[in-house]
Amino acid sequence: MPSIRRLLMIPAVALAAACGGNDRDAQPLDAGLRNDLALAASSQQMPPLQYVSPMEQGYAQPVAYGNQAYGYPAPQPVYRQPVQAQPVYRAPAPVRRAPAPAPAAEPIRNTRRDAVIGATAGAVIGATTSRDKLKGAIIGAAAGGVLGGIIGHTVDVKRP
Repeated sequence: MPSIRRLLMIPAVALAAACGGNDRDAQPLDAGLRNDLALAASSQQMPPLQYVSPMEQGYAQPVAYGNQAYGYPAPQPVYRQPVQAQPVYRAPAPVRRAPAPAPAAEPIRNTRRDAVIGATAGAVIGATTSRDKLKGAIIGAAAGGVLGGIIGHTVDVKRP
């Protein structure tokens, strides 16, 4: 217990030292804290406990051979009569067949929808950026349709 008290007193002393500013502003310590600090200072430290083996305490018998430590007798061997071997009849192992794998679900592809969206966007962009409106719209629609179809087939895929 003295070591626990000491551990509890260290933060109290540190707090008292940290809170004390000028001597004019310092408040006197109350009597209970003063008594606790005096008691902690006057307590004696306990010497460290030393290890004493069971042999030194007289609990163990001298060891001649085997494991006779701590006064326990050495284990005695257990003798059993031999068991005659009887034939073991085994049945053949059952044949286990794995269940047929379920057919893989086809991914959902949006090729046609994305080709239409790409063709429409390509036609609008081609018509607005070209001098020849009809020729720009046709080239833009073809390029946008091909690009939209490729994107819809490879990128925009939902896997089940």
